[in-house]
Amino acid sequence: MSEPSVTVVVPVRNEAAFIEDTLRALLDQVDPPASYEVIVVDGMSDDGTRDVIAGLAAEDSRLRMLDNPGRTVPLALNLGIAAARGDVLIRVDGHTTVAPDFVRSNLALLDEHPEAWSVGGPIAHRGRGVVGRAIAAAMSSAIGVGGARHRDERYEGYAEGTAFPAFRRWVFDRIGMFDEHLVRNQDDELNFRITRAGGQIFISPRVKHDYFVRESYRALFSQYMQYAYWKVEVMRKHGAVIAPRHLVPGAFVLALPICVGASLLLPLPLSLVPMTPLAAYGGLLTWLAARVSIDQRDPRVGLGAAAAAATMHVAYGLGTLVGVISRPGEQTRVERLMTRLTR
Repeated sequence: MSEPSVTVVVPVRNEAAFIEDTLRALLDQVDPPASYEVIVVDGMSDDGTRDVIAGLAAEDSRLRMLDNPGRTVPLALNLGIAAARGDVLIRVDGHTTVAPDFVRSNLALLDEHPEAWSVGGPIAHRGRGVVGRAIAAAMSSAIGVGGARHRDERYEGYAEGTAFPAFRRWVFDRIGMFDEHLVRNQDDELNFRITRAGGQIFISPRVKHDYFVRESYRALFSQYMQYAYWKVEVMRKHGAVIAPRHLVPGAFVLALPICVGASLLLPLPLSLVPMTPLAAYGGLLTWLAARVSIDQRDPRVGLGAAAAAATMHVAYGLGTLVGVISRPGEQTRVERLMTRLTR
């Protein structure tokens, strides 16, 4: 059988700090397919990203750039898929550096797992500086992300999805394109449609890539609040909970003032009872801080990881509650408000 052709679609906007590394890693793949291309779909960047892409495209005809005036990720992905020539479509973000055998490993997984509609690798979180390393550690831990398999870089097996997947092209003919209404979590929604249609998603650490996390707690808070808000939109669209863990942060944020208020109103020793869940939560964060401090050999990173995990939980919980109380049709306005408040 002839080897499948491959298109890598890279949606970007204002990624000047990372885009050259991302694209050079994609263009310098070991043993690339005979028919191989990289399409960058740019959301009208104004930080120099477009100049970097144009310069690299002048050096390598396999790279081309498309404009995305709508500037959202699902629009970029759909534009890239529509223009792609490949039998296999791979998504890679501009904040990512892939291994030299990234494409070849994806093709091997697709060949080994004909039952899989999509394959990829678990996320390897990377950070720069103390805060970046702390956030990366929190995003890699079960305490931080609730045991999401695709965030454990050692995991191999079936999962809800993968961050940078390789799809068989016919998947989009069967279940449709990315939902352009979903500014975020459009990948989760597509993965949900895959599993509902009877497809499977297989991930393996053999597919290696490094994802560089946000490098401030404020940016992390904004990221997770918006993730949660749009996750509610995905659940509302399908009338189903994708995974129970997505509801836990919202319940935590609701319970927090109740526990504190009850402890202030009740007499001793009854006032200690409502604080038990918070004490247990504090114990988990302490354990995370200790483990990361030992692994990283830096207590600053350990304490930062605990702070990052708490930031993620509160932000996700608030985003969930905002999503629940928001009315249909308000998504764009709410998204802008959240961005303004967390800037």
